[in-house]
Amino acid sequence: MTPLNVSLTGDRLFLTVTVMGHDTARIHHVGHIVENIAQAISLYERLGFVLPPPSCPAIVRREGAAPEAFGAANTHADFPSSFLELATWVKEEDAENLPPDTHLALLEAPAEVLPLLVERIGATSANLAACLDRFQGVHILMFSSPAIDEAAERLTAAGVRHGGVNTVRRAAPEGAKVSVEKVRYLEIDGEGPDARPGTVEEGRVGFVADLDPDVQGARRLEHPNGALDLVEVTLCVTEAELVVVRRRYETYLGRSARQEGPAYFFDLDGAALKLVTNSGLATALPGERPPVLPALVGYTVAVRDLALTRDLLRRNGLLVRETPSGEVFVPADVALGAAVVFRPAA
Repeated sequence: MTPLNVSLTGDRLFLTVTVMGHDTARIHHVGHIVENIAQAISLYERLGFVLPPPSCPAIVRREGAAPEAFGAANTHADFPSSFLELATWVKEEDAENLPPDTHLALLEAPAEVLPLLVERIGATSANLAACLDRFQGVHILMFSSPAIDEAAERLTAAGVRHGGVNTVRRAAPEGAKVSVEKVRYLEIDGEGPDARPGTVEEGRVGFVADLDPDVQGARRLEHPNGALDLVEVTLCVTEAELVVVRRRYETYLGRSARQEGPAYFFDLDGAALKLVTNSGLATALPGERPPVLPALVGYTVAVRDLALTRDLLRRNGLLVRETPSGEVFVPADVALGAAVVFRPAA
């Protein structure tokens, strides 16, 4: 029997179907790495998304001094079972450029533990900096797993290197039944001597345990653009890499790819990873050119009413293009390095 997960948010009922036999359910989130998060939040609001104020770690460097932001700042545009993340590297000289409503999460820990926390946050910052050295855009692709321990075991058996299942805890949003949200995740390690832990060529790819419906339901899920879910991510590769990358993701996801024209699709539960070459990208998203290869070049969200979404984008002064299948998108050179595609919900 196929299990059905039902959650109620406000006056809306959300139904999630999990197909038995797969430890990968859907797309959990993508991470859009930006140079200036205040600019990015302004863009996303014009795109019609609602985002809470960003959060950033802070530390008191000298006794009696005010807390200073450092490391990484991020915020989310949330949906019932997925989200879009905006993240940036916060250098000391950039901290004053954060939005004034940024939530500073003060690091408080025993003296012997604090240096380790700072080191770990520094490693995250270094990864964000390396992403921005490649290009500003999407560098994170995480898949949602209803059975993340089984996914880790499957990857290990298939010879895929990863950092194991890690757990972090963060404050749950107001209104949730629990005060602390537990996040369990794993990151896939790239191959080769120069690969950084937790990253592959196209960025940070991995798995996260399914979002808790109660916790996610306490977040702001209604968006002026009518966005309902993250339903597709596009990965662009060279012709020479196509077969190797396709096989790599078949191993990651435990699923075979489906070919449709020049593109390959990894079908998940209500979502898909789309794999295209440079020429295929030009067909799928007219006018788009990848900054480097391989690259996560854009993502697609499902919306209630595509005509209303298009009107909102145009009213907000954004350039809107159309795909051959009738979807609309804001091109990457307008949307800070990531093509943002809108599709009518099924």
